[in-house]
Order: sequence, then structure tokens, then C-alpha cells
Amino acid sequence: MTQAPKPNALIWLLLSAVVIGLDQWSKHWVLTSLPEFQPVPVIEGYWNWYRTYNPGAAFSFLADAGGWQKYFFAVLAIGISGLLTYWLSRTARGHWREALPFSLVIGGALGNLIDRLLHGHVVDFIQWHWKEVYYYPSFNIADSAIVGGAIALVVFGVFSGRSKTPVEGG
Repeated sequence: MTQAPKPNALIWLLLSAVVIGLDQWSKHWVLTSLPEFQPVPVIEGYWNWYRTYNPGAAFSFLADAGGWQKYFFAVLAIGISGLLTYWLSRTARGHWREALPFSLVIGGALGNLIDRLLHGHVVDFIQWHWKEVYYYPSFNIADSAIVGGAIALVVFGVFSGRSKTPVEGG
């Protein structure tokens, strides 16, 4: 007797679509409402809206590479998203500890890919800082989804619930 295939986790791509939608909506708001390179305080001394652009990757990695990095990061985003989508197709739908991080990374990668294709750079606008002393690099919703997904992969991997080695005679 043939067993019916179990539903895969591709339904989690709906979360990826939500991330992309929120990311692109927020960037549209930024591009139409915020001045360039001028902080708009949200919480004085800690959090600003700050419209800026990143032609590179995280922490402006390769930002000054001359333009080829746009294509490199586009291919990388497509490749990673494709691989994670394949893994989702091989993951059981109920395995949310695998599906959730994959879908967050896919949504974030594709959200930033859209920026690269439309604008040639990524639009960043969330700026955290400590008074006027330390400024964390600006980021966006897509970046947050990628980081959140990566952290979830590590945390869920470390705390995967694997049983400990049985004790002898116990």
C-alpha cells in the first residue's frame, strides 16, 4: 500500500511574501516621506528614521566595489532563496523550527533583491544609536528578517530537542 505524501512546508512562503510586502511598503514610505541623510528622531538619543542607501551587503561590505557587487549579491540572493525554497519543499509542514527561519531569510533576501534591481542599491532607514556616541549601521525590514532567520536557525539548531545519550543501566 502506498502512503500518501506528507504536506511540505512550501505554505511558509506566504510568510516570505508578507516580509517582502512589508519591506517594500516601508521602503516606499521612506522614499516618499523621509529626507535623505537627515535623522528624524523616533526616540530621542536612541532611534532615528534615517534614509540612506547601501550598494553593498551587511555593514556596507563591498559598498565601494565599483558596481559589480550589485550583480553578485543579486545572484547570491536568488541562489540562497532557491536553495532554501528547495529545503522547504523537503521539510514537513509542521516543522516550523525549520520552516520559519527559511521563510524569513527568503523574504529578506528577495526584499533586498528587489531594491538592487529597481534602484541599484538597498534602501535603509532604521538607525539605532546610543546618545551621540555610537551609531549602529542603518538597516531595514528585509535585513531584520534575514538576521532573525539566521538567529532562529542557530537557536533552534542548538536547542533542537535531541534526546541525550541514554545513561547506562538507567
